[in-house]
Amino acid sequence: MIRVQSLFKTFRDPKRGLVTAVDGLSFEARPGEIFGLLGSNGAGKTTTLRMIATILKPTGGTAEVAGFDVVQHPAEVRRRIGFLSGDMGYYHRLTPREVLTIFGGLNGMNGSRLTSRVNALIEEFGMQSYADSRSDTFSTGMRQRAAIARVLVHDPEVLILDEPTSGLDVPSARVIEEFILEARRAGKCVVLSTHIMEEAEYLCDRIGVVHDGRLQALGTMEELRAHTGKHRLREVFLELIHMSSARGANA
Repeated sequence: MIRVQSLFKTFRDPKRGLVTAVDGLSFEARPGEIFGLLGSNGAGKTTTLRMIATILKPTGGTAEVAGFDVVQHPAEVRRRIGFLSGDMGYYHRLTPREVLTIFGGLNGMNGSRLTSRVNALIEEFGMQSYADSRSDTFSTGMRQRAAIARVLVHDPEVLILDEPTSGLDVPSARVIEEFILEARRAGKCVVLSTHIMEEAEYLCDRIGVVHDGRLQALGTMEELRAHTGKHRLREVFLELIHMSSARGANA
């Protein structure tokens, strides 16, 4: 469903000169799979997700979604994805129902089909009590539920979720986790970036660890445990970062 091959992204920084944010990244994410992309701040994972979502143009390499190249066919890619960015980008002066209706219309939905879909998402995410209230008074959890419903309104094949439970309390995070698991059961391809290691260990079928723009390891939890000799994902992650730093020091 998603194929990334030798992906590069460089930026020109006034102070640092040419900066390589993503350095030859390659991986695949499959239908019916939750693929975790983990890394420290600045590792390149968000830049990678934004290139897959056609928000940023790659400097080199290729990325495809459902067989469509992100550079050559960006409109086809956008029709097939739902993208939740880390900053949420929510419209505080609109109600959840208004946001879902607007985004459904932008994705070619209308009439009774759109109304039915909006009502179903409001119920699925438990937003009935505030679906027609302005969002500027909402808690983080309420806004995040509405933001994820917005991503889902056109029922995309691929979900790209960057920190979907960041800042949420346990009940709200649980609702989002259940939605992600349901998306997998429905055969969707889910790419998940999170700093919450317990969440990634619970949700992800396979995990790719990125450091300094490069893929350090990729596999199931059992494969990553065998590779590092560690058990908890937190310790696996730290060991992979240490191994990467050691290789860099010896290069």
